[in-house]
Amino acid sequence: MSYKTILFNVTDGVAKLVLNRPDKLNSFTAEMHKEIRTCLKVIESDDTIRCLLITGSGRGFCAGQDLNDRDVSADAQSPDLGLSLEKNYNPLLRRLKALEKPVVCAVNGVAAGAGANIALACDIVLAARSASFIQSFSKIGLVPDSGGTWSLPQIVGHARAMALSLLAEKVPAEQAEKWGMIWKCIDDEELLPEAEKLAASLANQPTKGLGYIKRAINASSTNTFDQQLDLERDLQRIAGRTQDYREGVNAFINKRKPKFVGQ
Repeated sequence: MSYKTILFNVTDGVAKLVLNRPDKLNSFTAEMHKEIRTCLKVIESDDTIRCLLITGSGRGFCAGQDLNDRDVSADAQSPDLGLSLEKNYNPLLRRLKALEKPVVCAVNGVAAGAGANIALACDIVLAARSASFIQSFSKIGLVPDSGGTWSLPQIVGHARAMALSLLAEKVPAEQAEKWGMIWKCIDDEELLPEAEKLAASLANQPTKGLGYIKRAINASSTNTFDQQLDLERDLQRIAGRTQDYREGVNAFINKRKPKFVGQ
């Protein structure tokens, strides 16, 4: 299938999704959301896909919503931005979190607004040294969305989350790494090779187990300690019945490299 706003391919178990509107800093439109939904349906249903890698083309990762995609002229009817979140952004964030396959994000330039928060919602985030993150919403009178008001306080704490949201100050990639917003800051020329290497490695790991890890970590912020212990018990019970668990134990006992199949 051909796409107008993204690039999508699958190689050796890795689905690579590239936001591809470089002249607009890969900002989101309704069409881009629709094309990403189509790709996610493939990723969710295809067991041979065992990792998702998301990045952007050109000099930026994603500038958030394309403001030209909305009519805010004086004589136009006020747009329902809540409907836009309900139809497009919220389902995207929920699907990325619920996807029981690892999601790697390679931030190759500025990640602003929803672009920043979508990146932060991925499981492992790598960023080019020249990249930056900015909660740009306050500059146009809006509230951080795409999970920003949930993820930022948990990642960087209340004080930093509040200041970043109110002041819309840019956070360079190196600072983002120090604050724990991302996994690693990497030299620009090494970003994509490193991200592809990481995604390829994850695609050869026990996919079911990785999915259960995602489920447990994502639930921990709202569970009590006792609830989390129960969830660990339940997920461990399921993980212990997977083919990859047997393979991992047998490989360890026989001192050989395991051959996981994602089942």
